[in-house]
Amino acid sequence: MTTLPEPTPTAPAAGQAHNPLTDAVIRAAVENAIHESRRESTAPPAPQPGRPPMSQKAVDTSTVLLSASVATIPPGAITIGVTLASGYADPVVIGMICAAPAALAVPILAIAKLVRGAKPEPAVHQHFHGPVTHHTTHTENRGVWAKNINR
Repeated sequence: MTTLPEPTPTAPAAGQAHNPLTDAVIRAAVENAIHESRRESTAPPAPQPGRPPMSQKAVDTSTVLLSASVATIPPGAITIGVTLASGYADPVVIGMICAAPAALAVPILAIAKLVRGAKPEPAVHQHFHGPVTHHTTHTENRGVWAKNINR
């Protein structure tokens, strides 16, 4: 049978003096590790291959746009094939074919925006105890360059 070595004692043996240098070395090592971990966490992330980092909403939107753009390829190819096969391309017909997706999308997007904006405002119940000063601020921003007017 194999005999295992005796474990090293973690506390000083009876009659031996406590070594404060050991505690200082351990404390310095812990502080150094904490300092190094904080310093590394403030470094900017390394760029990764593929799509650049962005929010989940931006990822979802870009995925939908990429999928929609791929979905336009088959109708375009069919239109080109029919136009070439007929030997005659009417500019009015081609314009109507190209404008049809936009003519369908504009009302759908307008209705979706109305439905999204139709949500009721959540009720706010505030309970105050003691002297209270209450100010309500309404902020409205419009346009590309916004001017904040707080009332």
